[in-house]
Amino acid sequence: MTTADQTTEELPTLRGSVPPLREWARTFLIGICMGSADAVPGVSGGTIALIAGIYGRLIAMITAITPERIVDFLAALLPVDGGVSVRRALAIWEEIDGWFGLALAVGVFTAVILVTRIVHIASESVPTLLFGFFFGLIAISAVILLRELSLESAFQAVSGVVGVVLAFLLAGPVEFLEGGGLLLIFVAGAIGVSAMILPGISGSLLLVILGQYTRMSDTLSAFIDSLLATVTGGPLAPVIENGTVVGTFMVGGLVGLFTISRVVRRALDRNRRATMAFLVGLVVGALRAPVQEVSAEVGFTTDVALAFAGAAVVGAAFLLVLDWYAVDLDLDSI
Repeated sequence: MTTADQTTEELPTLRGSVPPLREWARTFLIGICMGSADAVPGVSGGTIALIAGIYGRLIAMITAITPERIVDFLAALLPVDGGVSVRRALAIWEEIDGWFGLALAVGVFTAVILVTRIVHIASESVPTLLFGFFFGLIAISAVILLRELSLESAFQAVSGVVGVVLAFLLAGPVEFLEGGGLLLIFVAGAIGVSAMILPGISGSLLLVILGQYTRMSDTLSAFIDSLLATVTGGPLAPVIENGTVVGTFMVGGLVGLFTISRVVRRALDRNRRATMAFLVGLVVGALRAPVQEVSAEVGFTTDVALAFAGAAVVGAAFLLVLDWYAVDLDLDSI
């Protein structure tokens, strides 16, 4: 018979649970790479996870996080149900591979903040080059995915066409997507973040399709600026205003990560080729978005078109190099 003391002895301690610094640093750097990819339309953080060899571990971690484990973890840290037990909480934390997830998340968020700052500056100073670069990324991403996609039925082909048409329509001027409220931000977060774990499918690209990519980049930069300004006595109003949008997006992202991502996973299990055809169709249809942005912001002239094309070549070359390191992306393995 197992006694309470014996059970306690089997539980992990904080000192024995925390991974070595070297492992922390490696996971953090992978997170930096994933976050940088996730923050750029056309590049997938899931692809980076595949290259780094952590994709299976990432999916296992997300799958391990269940409502029951969350409740048990919180209960172990509160004076209920037998009192506070850090070691019991650590046992649940290890079950969900929490240290790995924490280091990865910190790396991702750090990179997203840095990259969105660059995007914010570039969208104001050189929008033609920025969106031309994005066009090249998206175009080559579509080529890479189409190269690996094989259709075996009319239904799969129709799924792809529906994806193209849907993305093409949403990527144009759509009234309800322009300056939408917090509900749209929540939905954008849920859809964008849930797609970030799919190799070959860019979460940021879906934000571009929904017309929320530049808005969220600008809002995140404004939130960081206003937050830093409070240190020198700046007003709290901008922090609250921008923080509400950023917080809504993050909550939507967490909900999407544990709901929509599972729905997509089930759809892949049920009809993998049709689901991938639809997702690849979204990438193809999204090619309209960067062109629409430049057309609205600057207007196309010969010089603008040449600059746009040159930036697109640079973006395409960048993603081709990344794809070369990724070797072959097998959509059937996703």
